[in-house]
Amino acid sequence: MGNCQTTRDKNALPQAKPSEWPEAWLIPDDVEDQYATNKQEPNVPVSVDELKKIGVNYWKMDAESYEYPVKSVPWDTSNSADPKLQQLRDDRGYSYADIITVHKDHLPDFENKLKAFFEEHIHDAEEIRYILGGSGYFDVRNESDKWVRIHIKKGDLMTLPEGIYHRFTCDDKHLIHAMRLFKGEPVWTPFNRPCDDHESRKKYVELYPPEHTEEKKEESAI
Repeated sequence: MGNCQTTRDKNALPQAKPSEWPEAWLIPDDVEDQYATNKQEPNVPVSVDELKKIGVNYWKMDAESYEYPVKSVPWDTSNSADPKLQQLRDDRGYSYADIITVHKDHLPDFENKLKAFFEEHIHDAEEIRYILGGSGYFDVRNESDKWVRIHIKKGDLMTLPEGIYHRFTCDDKHLIHAMRLFKGEPVWTPFNRPCDDHESRKKYVELYPPEHTEEKKEESAI
């Protein structure tokens, strides 16, 4: 069993090169327009290493060569003709998929739904999004509890770890076409901050300790 797992890990689809990752930057805690870039002056970019340090994973996919429906809940994964997507699903055990389009013509009560998506929250499972069209922002909290804005576009497949504080919004184009992937039966329940006592949040903090926790460890060692 161990040898099978090791072989599978070695043959797993590698993540994208640093040059292929989406742009990311720090934004203020309070923003007037959630759809704007909200870059600081001067801009404070966030590196790929910093994103990986808080548990973000990223693969660059080919969304140009394959067609997907505007909406399919669920989506029959046997319809996938993309071998790279199939391999990633097999590697990471994603057994469920659906496809949605976040746009006023396809999502009832669009404005209020976007406001709800923009509430800071966690999930009790990994979050996986493959962007098939359009663009938007995932905001995630870094180890210093600062907001990092990640600009996701067509062809981006990104995962956020269970328990990370985050939120989502479209950008100023107000359109995103995305595939949602899940291990097992999908559960999309958000747990809004504060929820530091939630088991998934505790698990995240243990795997990715906040900056102040690391400082305390260093002080106790001294």
